[in-house]
Amino acid sequence: MTANRAASSTVLLALLVLAIGINYIDRGSLSVVKTNVAAEFQLDNAQMGLLFSAFFWSYALSQIAAGWCVDRFDVKWLYAGGFLIWSVATVLMALSNGFALFLLLRLVLGVGESVAFPASSRVIVMNFKEDRRGIANALIDAASKLGPTISLLLGGLLVANHGWRMLFLVVGLGGMLWLPVWLYFVPSQHRAASGSHAHAGIGFGTLMSRREVWGTSLGFFCLGYTWAFLLSWLPAYLEESRGFTKESMAIFGSMPFAAMAATSIFGGWLSDRLIRGGGTPTRVRKSFLIGGLLLCAVFMYSAMAVEDHGACILLLCLACASLGFYTSNVWAVTQTLAGPNAAGQWTGLQNAIGNVGSAISPALTGWLVKETGTYSSAFAAASAILVAGVFAYVLLIRQVSPLDWRVAPQQA
Repeated sequence: MTANRAASSTVLLALLVLAIGINYIDRGSLSVVKTNVAAEFQLDNAQMGLLFSAFFWSYALSQIAAGWCVDRFDVKWLYAGGFLIWSVATVLMALSNGFALFLLLRLVLGVGESVAFPASSRVIVMNFKEDRRGIANALIDAASKLGPTISLLLGGLLVANHGWRMLFLVVGLGGMLWLPVWLYFVPSQHRAASGSHAHAGIGFGTLMSRREVWGTSLGFFCLGYTWAFLLSWLPAYLEESRGFTKESMAIFGSMPFAAMAATSIFGGWLSDRLIRGGGTPTRVRKSFLIGGLLLCAVFMYSAMAVEDHGACILLLCLACASLGFYTSNVWAVTQTLAGPNAAGQWTGLQNAIGNVGSAISPALTGWLVKETGTYSSAFAAASAILVAGVFAYVLLIRQVSPLDWRVAPQQA
């Protein structure tokens, strides 16, 4: 790789990382102001669950279309368009005057943000080799954890001093500063196609006939359920069940997400190093996936069960740190299996199925908390679903190596 190519890849990765961080700050802002919005608009936990879920429904349903577009059109302009849509939706939330408008804007936010991961995946496959994809994906994944960390820490303090509407104005308008930088520095990201088959991409029928697609997608469903639970309800859990103030929630609630970001980066670096040292992608990346899910399930359920608040925060940090090892490798597996011709569509399909879990989780959690008056069953459900995810990877993904799309599944 030439020095110019390396510099270009570095700038590209930095902008992808920053965009995902902004993406997660915007989508996670509602969880920071949950108690404030619920009080002002007189919403119960079930209604707040619907507001949280609305984003994930439109986000999930838009994934397949986003993946299809990413494999056929210039990613540079697709990403810019989606970024503008979600930023405007975030700003307008500051002007919301009730449940209906907030619900609509959450739906628009999901449509705009749906392009982010299919586009990022496509760019990484085009610009990074297999033994560099672990750290590239890990940095992007870490940004998805640092986003909520910043949103909770700085957002919580901002809301405590200036009100909840200011948070949406600051993150929406501030995030837009990324857009001109992306348009100026990033070259066209058209696919390097060769022949008519490359332009055609891989059909969804072909994708859905592969057991590996279902393995990564069902595993991602389990992640989506748990991640949406943490992203949407952890701040409220700390305030309502553990008695934290807004300021203390901002500090302690951000710690698990920071731990997850740290292990995601470390896990991506370590997995790439192990593969360069002779480990197979199958053994290395599946170990990170399976181990991360199992450990997270154990620590997360334990966090709910302990009475001491300090022990609860420590166990939540360990749970999220474990999940960080999982997320550091989850997209690298998909990208390796899919190859350049199917990376966008596979990512879109996987993200769609995964975010059905994300859509179910906040609404079901809100209903469980409303009906039971506690968060115990919500934590138990998330832990059980993580264990189910292990079986998806064990039973449906045998090898982590590029699929030959010219060969029928039964022949492969």
